Amino acid sequence: MKIVNLDTKDRISIINITKEVEEEVRRSGVQEGLVNVYTWHTTTAIVINEDEEGLSKDFIAILQRLIPDDIFNYRHNMIDNNASAHIRSVFLSSEVTIPIKDGRLWLGHWQSIFFVELDGPRTRSFAITIIRSTA
Repeated sequence: MKIVNLDTKDRISIINITKEVEEEVRRSGVQEGLVNVYTWHTTTAIVINEDEEGLSKDFIAILQRLIPDDIFNYRHNMIDNNASAHIRSVFLSSEVTIPIKDGRLWLGHWQSIFFVELDGPRTRSFAITIIRSTA
């Protein structure tokens, strides 16, 4: 397992981590198998989508519109004022698993892997775990 640290810069941000995952797959030498990318923070997510700036901005805007920061009287905000970030993460995922074929990530032409920060800026981490196929 490889742990990758990153510093996020905004309250909500989408960071393309495909290169880090590709490099770890290449370094492993695995030709066929699976790679799992996982974040253990409760206010972050890992998603796969297209790397296009307008789409990223739309995604952030929709998250903020669907789950506003301050319209509701979130009970959790009495603890640390980040209830909206926790709720947003429930609708996303803490991990993705991607097939490895011929030593490469088997992603679609427009697909990239993203780390989604929902309560930044902070120092965060995610794990890359590679499983070699035995078949």
